Amino acid sequence: MKAITRTTYGPPDVLELSDVDIPAATQDRVLIRVRAASVNPLDWHEVTGVPYIVRPGHGLRRPTKQPLVGTDVAGEVESVGPAVAGLKPGDRVFGMGTGTFAQYATARERSLALIPEGIGFEAAAAMPMAALTALQALRKAGIEPGHKVLINGASGGVGTFAVQIAKHYGAEVTAVCSARNVEAVRTLGADHVVDYRQQDFTRTAERYNVILDVAGTRSIADRRRVLDPGGTLMVVGGPMTNRWVGPLFPLLRVLAVSRFTKGRMTGMLAKSSKEDFELLAEMLGSGHIVPVVERTYPLAEVPDALRHLGEGHARGKIVITV
Repeated sequence: MKAITRTTYGPPDVLELSDVDIPAATQDRVLIRVRAASVNPLDWHEVTGVPYIVRPGHGLRRPTKQPLVGTDVAGEVESVGPAVAGLKPGDRVFGMGTGTFAQYATARERSLALIPEGIGFEAAAAMPMAALTALQALRKAGIEPGHKVLINGASGGVGTFAVQIAKHYGAEVTAVCSARNVEAVRTLGADHVVDYRQQDFTRTAERYNVILDVAGTRSIADRRRVLDPGGTLMVVGGPMTNRWVGPLFPLLRVLAVSRFTKGRMTGMLAKSSKEDFELLAEMLGSGHIVPVVERTYPLAEVPDALRHLGEGHARGKIVITV
């Protein structure tokens, strides 16, 4: 099969389209005929090897443990392992797998859900990691109907899903993004949209029950200034400012500071959950979530897709078609 591989860490140019063996559906794993995948910041980090915290799972000096790339996947079940009970060949599925920038990939059954009728592979492939992060972060933050929720970084992959999921749960949503994305974010259902270049959202009289920070561009003091006394600051992302832990640095800093200050400040990394994937499938099928796909690339152009993601201005998701 054709697959994107790498033998060293570096910029997207280190990726190659190669011929490799089709993986096997062992035990609780499912072999998927990949129809589409999507690009995440995690893919960028695993390809570049920066921050260094990503390397132990792939190889310290070069990626000897896992030459394949890609996590998000949508496609058709080709075969199933002996411990798989809920899926069968021919099922249309989406979720998170291993080496998904390829014609075939494997995934654990617990990391997959059925694609709703009427939903295409590209839309489904845009969902897994970003939508799962948005859902789990808002849930952990204790979102409730009527809450005032601010989403900083609302036009990216996680942000576009967070706006829609927060509205689904009955929140009043303020979305922060750049001027070129204001109208696009407003169409997702945001009640208020702030162009961060024109208005400083941390200097208003408004107070929020939940601040979901995907961008991680403001100080803790700035964000606490507009946080309701009983509210939650939830950090799920940040800029690449530390070569050792990268975007985890804002999260770690918040966790450290939270031990010495009043108010709830926390962060999280998404965890694969079959129940959550099935919930997201319901939202997708009912139209409560509509994935924002900025652009699609064929499999051979994964390096270009990653390069575009690395520029930091992608709107919604970037999808790979196979």
